[in-house]
Amino acid sequence: MRTGIRGAGAVASATALVVVVAGAWFGYQRLAEPACSGQVELTVAAAPEIAPAVQAAAGQWVADGAAVGGTCITVNVAAQDPVEVAAAVAGKHGVTLAGVGQASGTAITPDVWVPDSSTWLLRLKNSGATAFEPGNGESIARSPVVVAMPEPVATRLGWPQQKLTWSNLLQQVNTGTNLRTGIVEPTRDAAGLAGLLSMTAAASAGGGDVQQARTGALRALATGRSALRQDLLARFPRSTDPATVAGALGAAALSEEDVIAYNGTKPPVPLAALYLEPAPMPLDYPYAVLPGIEPAKASAANVLFEALTTAAFRDRLADQALRAPDGSAGAGFQAPQGAPAGGMASAPAGGGTAAGGLDPNTIEAAVSSWSIATQSGRMLCVIDVSGSMKQPVPTADNASRAQVTVAAASRGLGLFDDSWAIGLWTFSTRLVGSRDYRELVPIGPVSTQRGRLEAALGTVRPSSGDTGLYDTVLAAYRTVQDDWEPGRVNSVVLFTDGKNEDDDGISQRALLDELTRIADPDRPVQVVIIGIGTDVSRAELEAITKVTGGGVFVTEDPTRIGDIFLKAIALRPNAPR
Repeated sequence: MRTGIRGAGAVASATALVVVVAGAWFGYQRLAEPACSGQVELTVAAAPEIAPAVQAAAGQWVADGAAVGGTCITVNVAAQDPVEVAAAVAGKHGVTLAGVGQASGTAITPDVWVPDSSTWLLRLKNSGATAFEPGNGESIARSPVVVAMPEPVATRLGWPQQKLTWSNLLQQVNTGTNLRTGIVEPTRDAAGLAGLLSMTAAASAGGGDVQQARTGALRALATGRSALRQDLLARFPRSTDPATVAGALGAAALSEEDVIAYNGTKPPVPLAALYLEPAPMPLDYPYAVLPGIEPAKASAANVLFEALTTAAFRDRLADQALRAPDGSAGAGFQAPQGAPAGGMASAPAGGGTAAGGLDPNTIEAAVSSWSIATQSGRMLCVIDVSGSMKQPVPTADNASRAQVTVAAASRGLGLFDDSWAIGLWTFSTRLVGSRDYRELVPIGPVSTQRGRLEAALGTVRPSSGDTGLYDTVLAAYRTVQDDWEPGRVNSVVLFTDGKNEDDDGISQRALLDELTRIADPDRPVQVVIIGIGTDVSRAELEAITKVTGGGVFVTEDPTRIGDIFLKAIALRPNAPR
């Protein structure tokens, strides 16, 4: 069982170098030739809790002489926090994952990656890393995601006799029962993400205002979030005193392995593992052969995978408090009290990939919503109201592009808490005399002008004008920069369905020169542009954001504006201080 705790920014806890001998496409049990020549080094990055089992299997491979073909293989197994490897892989492919940030100096980009969850692979693929096509992807282990509670708290809720649901937990959170919930940042932690998805799904199924229910669930979890897993675990009660138990952390989504490891330290108040229904997506430990490795390494990776599918490896997993991919347990595994009898019935036979087939767009939406709901910012939202925004959208019951855009902005507004400052403009050509833009609401605290923003969004109507893009971008940038605030991401978010069409305005060259001149690295302003439909010029928009920072997001389907809006806001960098 591991003694370290998996968490954001954790340093690799162990590195093992194992010399093995392998040949292409031969089975694990095939006996070796007397000697080998040459050498291929295979690097494997594994989540810290499974790394000892992978390391031991590679060592056993050497002891058994399991090699053919005469090629010597060096296998370097490193325990690496999944978020660190994800950051390194994302950087290599030129993409960004919301909430992940840049890779640390200790992160490696391996040949084979065994993260704790396939959600990492899904997020990378869905981020726009088109060349990210890892091989294999089969699950080699499993750990259910549970709700961990101090045993006295769980007992009051009927544990272990009574089976609870996520709706039951949500009711406890929302009814003033003083149940203190916590979560590890779900943008950086797979168990936290699983808990977030389950909680928001329960909120959505409760009837009433779904958006309000989801936002409430997000904010309830956000109040008890921790950046690091060890920090969250430290908030569980360290004394049996009832007042201490009542004031400490009362519930958090963790893996079954986390609970077993925590209780293995003999804390004064053990944790109960509650297996809530419907079961969250488990940690599934995919074996991902990363793209771009040379054929000899790919062959070695396939042979190593066979060593991780044996009965002996299942027993090694049990030593680390992990289950086999099908949910069964090896010799010596001690399931927490209340675990479903006969293994995990919900486990897919033969293992599984891609987090049980969960829609990557669902994951992305949850991560984006969380990022917005838990960060503070200062933003000027600018909506195109040129004549082309009247165009109907067949996939949205023929609502106009403007109506679809306003609906997306309205939904997004519900996620921003009162710590935000937001303003609203519209633009076309000659909206106010010769000026191309109109201020509907100045940038100000959402706490005092949420109703004003909602009302102003309801007045947005397309004009008969063209697209005065360049003058508007420059004016919006200057406005945000003039009252720039430290400690926040200061940004312009602009929606448009066209190119610049203002013959009386500044040229593209003049715009870029002026933005370059006034840009201040000590007061950065991010410009996020969301292009709608087929008439936008990505190159024109990207020329702007290359100067300002930010990004361009283009969709030909206007009904996706809402998802793209959330993703665009979530991918902004952390605020400078």
